[in-house]
Amino acid sequence: MKLSLVLLLGAAIAAQAAAQPQRPTTRVEPVTETLHGSVITDPYRWLEGDNSKPDQMGAMTDEVAAWTDAQNAYTRDVLDKLPGRAWVEAKLRPLMEIGTVSLPEVRGDRYFYAQREGSQNQAVHYLRIGPDGAERVLLDPAQIDPSGLTTVAWTSPSDDGKLLAYGTYRAGDENATLHLLEVDTGKTLADTIPNKIYGCDWLSDGSGFFYRNLADPANPYSGQIRFHRLGQPVDRDPLILRQFTREENEKLATTYGPYQYLSADGKWLVLLYLTGTRENDLWVMPVEEFLKSGETRRIAITEGLAAQSAGPVLGDTMYMLTTLEAANGRILAVDLRDPAREKWKTLVPERADVTIESVSLGKDVLIVETLQKATSHLELYALDGRPLGELELPGLGSAGVASRHDRAEAFVRFTSFNYPVTIFRVDLAHPKAMPVLWERPAVPVDPETVEVKQEWYKSKDGTEVSMFVVHKKGLKLDGGNPTLLYGYGGFTVSQTPSFVATLFQWFDAGGVYAVANLRGGGEYGERWHRDGMLDKKQNTFDDFIAAAEHLIARGYTKPEKLAIRGGSNGGLLTGAALVQRPELFRAVIVGVPLLDMLRYQSFLMARYWVSEYGSAEDAKQFETLAAYSPYHHVRDGVRYPAVLLTAGENDARVHPMHARKMTAKLQAVAAAVENPNPVLLWVDREAGHGQGKPLNLRLRDAADQTMFVMWQLGMLSAN
Repeated sequence: MKLSLVLLLGAAIAAQAAAQPQRPTTRVEPVTETLHGSVITDPYRWLEGDNSKPDQMGAMTDEVAAWTDAQNAYTRDVLDKLPGRAWVEAKLRPLMEIGTVSLPEVRGDRYFYAQREGSQNQAVHYLRIGPDGAERVLLDPAQIDPSGLTTVAWTSPSDDGKLLAYGTYRAGDENATLHLLEVDTGKTLADTIPNKIYGCDWLSDGSGFFYRNLADPANPYSGQIRFHRLGQPVDRDPLILRQFTREENEKLATTYGPYQYLSADGKWLVLLYLTGTRENDLWVMPVEEFLKSGETRRIAITEGLAAQSAGPVLGDTMYMLTTLEAANGRILAVDLRDPAREKWKTLVPERADVTIESVSLGKDVLIVETLQKATSHLELYALDGRPLGELELPGLGSAGVASRHDRAEAFVRFTSFNYPVTIFRVDLAHPKAMPVLWERPAVPVDPETVEVKQEWYKSKDGTEVSMFVVHKKGLKLDGGNPTLLYGYGGFTVSQTPSFVATLFQWFDAGGVYAVANLRGGGEYGERWHRDGMLDKKQNTFDDFIAAAEHLIARGYTKPEKLAIRGGSNGGLLTGAALVQRPELFRAVIVGVPLLDMLRYQSFLMARYWVSEYGSAEDAKQFETLAAYSPYHHVRDGVRYPAVLLTAGENDARVHPMHARKMTAKLQAVAAAVENPNPVLLWVDREAGHGQGKPLNLRLRDAADQTMFVMWQLGMLSAN
C-alpha cells in the first residue's frame, strides 16, 4: 500500500504539542564588562563552563553538565514523540545506508581505497592488486572498536605500497594518532605518533616520513613539523619547523601555522606557513641535504605576501598555483634552484570567468581543476603550459581527481544533485576518451526524477549571486512548496553540486532544496571570498537573506513554508539570519555554530579564524562583530521562528558554549511571548564537530532534523 507523503498535522499535532514537557529554565547570572567604551552584559556567561584557567577555557562544570542533560532530555521528548517519526526513520535508513567509496591512492600495482557499505558505521579500508583485482581488507574500524565511535581519519601508503600509515581518533575529537601497518603481513608496527597528526609524507625508500602534529595536545596553536625514521624513538624526531608562540610573534602565533608536503620524486620538502585563510609563506628544503647533515635550510619562494601560493613539484620545478596578482588564480613554473620572482614563468594565466581550484601532476601533464559558474571542469595542460583539452565529465557537477606524476592513469570522482557519487578511471593521454566506470554505489532512488536549475538573484547591494535550486520534475510554482535553503559563505569553501540521497525523501514530499553561493565562499575567486569576510561579513548574511526573498518572489515558497539550515560557519550564517529577519523563516537549524562573536576567539582553536572574522580585542573589528554577533542581537518580545541548535561535546573546533548560551537566551525570550515557537538544543555527548560520526548517530541526527523541519512546515510522512 502506497504511503502518504504529505499530511497536515491538524489535531494530532495540537494534541501532541499540548502534551509536550515544559522547557527547562536557565539561571540568569549577568556578567557586565566594558569593551572599547561599550557596556556588554552577558546573562549566561556561566554556561561557558570553567574559565578559571586560561588553558582550560570552557571546561564543563557539573552545573553545565546537568543543564545540558535537561536540555537534551527536553529535545528528545519533543522530537521522539512527533507522529510519523518511525515512518521517517524507515524511509531515511536505506538512503543513509547507501555506500560510499573514496578515490584510490595508487602505488605501483597497489590500489588503496576506502568503502562503506550498508549498515557499516565506518568505512573499511581495502587493497586491490591492479585496478580490478580482488579486494582485501586492510583496516576495519569495527574490529578496532565495535562501538563504531573510532574513525580511521586518513591513510598514507609508502611509495612501494608495502607500508601504510593511518590515523585514528574516537568520538569525534579529531585528535588523531598515527599507526603503521605492514601491508603484506597485516602486522602493526611499534611506531606510534600521537597528538593530532593528519597524514605523512614518505621518503621514496620508505625508511621514514615527515609529519605535522601538536607539540602539546592541549594547545591547538602548537603545530610542528618533524621527521620520523622508522624504528627510532619519537621523542628524538628532529624538528623542521614549528608554530610561533604569542610571545615571539603575536600575528603569526594565531594563524594556521606550518604545513608540509614532498615533491613527486622526494627531492624537495615544501614548507608552508599559513598566515590567513588564503595567505601563506612558502619555502622549500633540500631533503638529501637534511638527511645527511640534519640542516633545515629553507629557500624562500614567497614571504610576507597577501596571497596563497603552493603547487606540486617535479624535478626542480614547482608548478605553483598562486593568487598573487591573480584573485582567480594562475599557474606559474618556478625553478627551485633559482626561484627569484622575476624568473617565474606563466603557464596558465588568470581568467575573469574561471576560478582555478587546484593543480596536480599526471605523466607529462598538469591537471587543473577549475570552477566555472560554481561547477567543476578538469583541464589538461602540457608541462610547458600548452592546452591539451578537458577531461570529459558526465555533466555539470563537482569533480575531484587522483593522479600520479609517473602514470597516465588517473581517477575522477564526480557527483551532482541528480548524479550519485561515481569513481571513473581515465586515460590522461587520451582526454576525449570516455571515462571507464570504476565504482558506483547502488542507490534506491531514481535521480532522473528531479531537476536542477541554476538561478541568479540580486543581493542587497546589487551584487549578482548564483543559487542551485533542486526539486521534483513538474513542480508547480504556486508559492506553497516547503523549501529548505542551505548556505555556508566562508573560508573560501565552495558550494558545488553534490548528491545527497536523503534529500530524495524531501523531493518526494514536494520539497524544494536550494543552495546559495554566498560571498565569503570560493566559487568566484579570492575577491568573492574577501567580499564576505572581516568588515564585509554582513554581505554573506545579505546574500543569504536575498536568496530567501528570491525563492519567495519566484513562487517557490512563502515564509511559513521556508526553513534554513547551516553548520559551523553556516551555523553563524543561520544564526545571523534568524535574528536579523525572523519573519522570513518558519524553521531554523543552527548546527555546531559560532554565535557569540565577541568572545569566540578565546575558545579552543578559534584564534585561527581571526584572519577571517576579526577579534573583539581590536577596537575597529569589535564594531563589526558587535553589529552582527547573533547572541547579542536576540531581542525581547520577538516571536522567533522554531529553532533547533546542535553542538558536539567533543568538538575541537567550535565550542558548545555558543549553542548553549543562544539556546538559553532564545528560550527566555520565548517564555515571555504569546504562542512561542519551540527552541530545542541537542548536544551530542559522543561527537565533535561532525567528522567521523558513525552511521547510527548520523541516522538519528538526520531523523531529528527532518522531523523538526517537516513538523514546522506542516508536513509529515505517516503510515
